Amino acid sequence: MPTQVKKWGNSQGIRLSQEILKSAGIEVNDILDITVSHGSITLSKPFRHKTLEERAEEFDGNLMLDGEYDWGDPVGREVW
Repeated sequence: MPTQVKKWGNSQGIRLSQEILKSAGIEVNDILDITVSHGSITLSKPFRHKTLEERAEEFDGNLMLDGEYDWGDPVGREVW
């Protein structure tokens, strides 16, 4: 998809469509890494560990931290 570099205050900028950002998993106000190599500019989301709250959301807020977990029978030299 062609786009054009435009003046934006004292800088220059390009606009990216919502579809492009959505397909790249990028949201408004996300921090991006910029690399330049052989005349190409690459934008990428840096790796970021999830917070405990973000992880809890994946399990509907129920982390089940109370109680024990059955890991099965010992398979090596585990000492119980």
